[in-house]
Amino acid sequence: MLISISEQDPRPIYTQIVAEIKRQIRDGLLKPGEELPSVRELAGSLGVNLHTVHHAYRILREQGVIYLRLGQRARIAPLRQKPTWAQVQEIIMPRLNELITEAFHMGLTPDELRAIVEELLKKQNRRDTR
Repeated sequence: MLISISEQDPRPIYTQIVAEIKRQIRDGLLKPGEELPSVRELAGSLGVNLHTVHHAYRILREQGVIYLRLGQRARIAPLRQKPTWAQVQEIIMPRLNELITEAFHMGLTPDELRAIVEELLKKQNRRDTR
């Protein structure tokens, strides 16, 4: 498993790790049941503090993306079922709202933002049908 982080990315490193693992699951590079590197191994390969990786793994565990067992490596959890509307409102909508606000401040119109989202969804659908 190869995770890349960027010093130019304004997000904290632990957030980048979380996003990268989720992306790799979405893209089928990581599958349910697969082991992740130990906290020590991943921290060493990325050149970051152990606590940073541990924090990322803890977030992923709390979100149900991975499961942790004492004395064992973290593993990718089974994919979740369709979320409830309350979960969508709690998890997805605030993040989408942030992106909409950021797009507004960049000068994108609603139609341009829709086109970007549609293009990303089309790319995902092409990956899903492989």
